[in-house]
Amino acid sequence: MQVTIDPGSGFCFGVDRAIQLAMAELETGNPVYCLGEMVHNKVQMDQLKAKGLKVITVADLPQLKVQKLMVRAHGEPPETFQLMKDLGITTLDATCPIVTKLQRKINTVFTAGLPFDSQVVIYGKSGHAEVAGLNGNAGNGAIIVSNEMDFEKIDFSKPIQLFSQTTMDAEGYRILGAAIKHRMTEIGNTDLVIHKSVCRQVSGRSPALRSFAAEHDVIIFIGGNNSANGAYLFSVCKSINENSFYISHIEDIDIKWFQKSKSVGITGATSTPAWLIEEVAAFIKEL
Repeated sequence: MQVTIDPGSGFCFGVDRAIQLAMAELETGNPVYCLGEMVHNKVQMDQLKAKGLKVITVADLPQLKVQKLMVRAHGEPPETFQLMKDLGITTLDATCPIVTKLQRKINTVFTAGLPFDSQVVIYGKSGHAEVAGLNGNAGNGAIIVSNEMDFEKIDFSKPIQLFSQTTMDAEGYRILGAAIKHRMTEIGNTDLVIHKSVCRQVSGRSPALRSFAAEHDVIIFIGGNNSANGAYLFSVCKSINENSFYISHIEDIDIKWFQKSKSVGITGATSTPAWLIEEVAAFIKEL
């Protein structure tokens, strides 16, 4: 049985950069405090915590008296950075550069649109850490939508500046943008700007995954239980190959999945570390 690792799997650039920054700081022997989980993968988080990483929330800051704090790749809203400054906390900013650029663009557009009662609409997951940071750069007044059922929040008679969470599906964003444009056109409003804000590394994985899933008898997808990106990318695999299985660690594997298989493809979410993918591949080879 041939076991192949998807060459496009593993951490995205932003997450890899954040992990490397955390590991370098942990190697100094000092504990590293991080606002929220650095990555939506329990196995990777357990490894980091074992080395000294401590996950906290913004509410913990005043009483903890933290001297140095890491901001993860998802980013934070401006008020969080202001609070850290007020408390005299040194910031290790691991915000993904792509997210930082998007935050600045949203802030610029939001400020310029205030006199015109323009709406900032963000296609993303409500409550997601990245979305909270993006919304903070729009004065916490952005309209968050995940599908057309959320359109009741939008006033289609007013100008709209449309953005997307960087990890959302590019095709889903295109379809949602077209639906908003249609609703506005129906009432004679053409004041819509759709910004390119989906990460190319993430959006480019879908076509490659479809090809990868079709090439193998069985697909093993590795991701965290709370990874939205993992859930979406797994659905891409499942739509092509019914013999696709989602696991978080080796213990989830069932040998029955491979009984009539000649080839197995191993892949994962952008929050899944390469070392875990390699461990799973080695384990399956031993079976």
